Order: sequence, then C-alpha cells, then structure tokens
Amino acid sequence: MDVKSAFLNGFIKENVYVEQPPLFTHEKYPDHVFKLQKALYGLKQAPRAWYERLKNHLITSGFQIGKIDTTLFIKRENNDILVVQIYVDDIIFGSTNENLCNHFSNIMTNEFEMSHMGELNFFLGLQIKQLENGIFIHQEKYCNDLLRRFGMDKTSSKPTPMSTSVHLEKDDNGKDFDEKLYRSMIGSLLYLTASRPDIMMSVCLCARFQAKPKESHQRAVKRILRYLSSTRDYGLFYPKGSSFELVSYSDADFGGCKTDRKSTSGTCHFIGQSLVSWFSKKQNCVSLSTCEAEYISAALACAQVIYMQQTLKDFGKVIDKSPIYCDNTSAINLSKNPVNHSRTKHIDILHFLHDNVEKGIITLEYVNTENQIADIFTKPLNEQTFVKLRRDLGICSLNDLLN
Repeated sequence: MDVKSAFLNGFIKENVYVEQPPLFTHEKYPDHVFKLQKALYGLKQAPRAWYERLKNHLITSGFQIGKIDTTLFIKRENNDILVVQIYVDDIIFGSTNENLCNHFSNIMTNEFEMSHMGELNFFLGLQIKQLENGIFIHQEKYCNDLLRRFGMDKTSSKPTPMSTSVHLEKDDNGKDFDEKLYRSMIGSLLYLTASRPDIMMSVCLCARFQAKPKESHQRAVKRILRYLSSTRDYGLFYPKGSSFELVSYSDADFGGCKTDRKSTSGTCHFIGQSLVSWFSKKQNCVSLSTCEAEYISAALACAQVIYMQQTLKDFGKVIDKSPIYCDNTSAINLSKNPVNHSRTKHIDILHFLHDNVEKGIITLEYVNTENQIADIFTKPLNEQTFVKLRRDLGICSLNDLLN
C-alpha cells in the first residue's frame, strides 16, 4: 500500500510562512506571504508531521505502537493479529485473519488517498517470492543492474567473494584509483548485503579503504563482483513452520586487520532456521588475546539479542535464555566468573555480558569451529567451508527451491 503525496497530509504546529509562488502573485497583495496549515514537500517538518498524523489515526483505530520500533503498529482481535510496518509513505501489512486486512485497508482509504499494490513481491529493491513452503527474498534485478553498471556482467566468475591469500592494507605505494567510483561500488554493494550476508565481510573489509583507494583495493572489489556474476539469483530463504527460538552465533578474527591489528567481530541471529540479523565490524580497540576478542564479540551479540527479545514482546513472544554459540572456551568461562581474570579488567563491557548471563537472559555455549556459522563474517574462507556456511545461513537460489 502506498500513500499518494504523503507529506501533504501532515499538519504542522509551528508558524511557517512561504512566499507567493512565481506567476501566482496576488494583484492587490504582492508582498504578502502564506501561512501554512499543512506541510509541503521540502519542509523539514514534513516527515515528522506526516508520521504524527498517521500515528494518531492508527492509535485512534485501535492499534498499539511498538515499544522498540515506533514504525510498527499492531492490532489484536481475539486470537488474531494484524501487523503494520511503515516506511515513510510505503506500508506493509499482514494478518492471520483476512478480514482484519480488509478492515485496515478500509480505514486507511477513508482517511488518505491510497494506492493498493496487491501481494508483496517487490519492496525497496527487495524481491519477495512467496512459496508454499516459505518466503524467498533476493535482489536479482538489482544485482544485474549493478554488474552492468560497472561492466562486470560478462566477466568470468569466482567461487568465493575474497581469496584466503589476500590481505588488504593501506598500500601507500600502490597506484591510486578513482575515489568517487570506488565509493560508488562500495555503496552499491552495501545495499546488496540486505539479502546477501555472504558478501558482508568482504564488502565491509573493502569499505575501510574509501579515503584513498588503490588498485589493489579495486581488484578486491572486482573479485566480489565476479563472485556475484555466478550467484546473482541467490537470496535468503525463510522456511515455513520452523521452531520459534532465538539462536545466535558469535565469532572474532583476532588481529585480523593488518594495518592496525584490530580484530573483526561477526555475529548472526536466527529465529528457528531463519536468519534475521547479522553484522561484520572491526572492533574499536586492539585486543590483547583471542579470548578478549571473542568476549567482545559475544558482548556485542548479547546487546543485539536483548534488543530482539524486547522487539518480539511486541508480537506477544517472550523468549528467555537465548543461547549465543561461541567457539572459545576461555571467553565462555570468563562470562561465568570474571573475578579471577585480572588480565581482562581493562575491558569496559566485561560486566555487561556477565550480568546478563547471571540474570539468565542469555547463555554462552560452546560450538566447534567447523559449525561456527559466524566465521563467515570475520575472515575470508576456502571454497568448501564458505559454501557450507553459506548454506547454513539459508542462502540459496530460487531454482534450487523450485526444483
């Protein structure tokens, strides 16, 4: 559902005056100005005014606003639920009862001028395919456009987005590359990570060198594009009917950055078998040991788990003791008893993870390195390991699901 001229629907509380538009000047009062009652496009108050009117209308209609996500609105009726997600002037909604969807459509049409887009199949560059056994989200069209724009649509392919022998660094003696073009490539690839977490680590690693890119960095980006050329129809599959439990994985590549020796954290979070959150990020400070690097990553994963637990409460789902799987036993022991580990007293977030473990909000559990899914977000991997972890993330092609 799309709202036509959404920003023109907002009422503004401030006194805002505008000049008379050219060729529409009043003959008797050419020096007068207009006082606005509603927002106009280009007015900085317009987005807020539109959201306030929409929020008030939905709350009056019996909706509850999300406590964590203020663009989420929920309405419950008996055992049925209607979920509405707002993105500026685009609205996605769904319900366990078709009558609730029809009711929502009516109350919105009566208040605003709307365009009904039908079943969700394309949203903000994401292509959504609703199958009998689940939902498949991909960006094949965007990926094709990206490859054509950078002249990589007919190039040879690569099995992984980054070679294990590549170690990117500043390369001060290397030949300069067009900074504007490089940033354009990175920005385009970052948007693709919305449905392609398999390239997340590689893109984020290349993004660290946007200030003064060299040809060595450009070759690394081209390697990612060559990998995409053979996997352009890949995406995330969310199976139907999987168990509803929040499971997380946390990993770190100790001293992975060759420039400043900072470690890279990687986490991913599943609800059942569905990947719902992931990130790959260089840590803020240099870790003194593998244990410390892993512990910091686990703390970052813990913060995300708490956020997701609070968000799920808006949907009526209460989840306690969410497991975070880590492949470092020292970090796990440290979360249970930090008192005797004097070498980690300098870590600011030491007691954050320990406190949440004691409260039973999360549990830190061991998983062997071969099954550590978050490993794909911390460093380049060989083809066999990469393909296995990619499959564990739920990444596949639409043809695999249809065959």
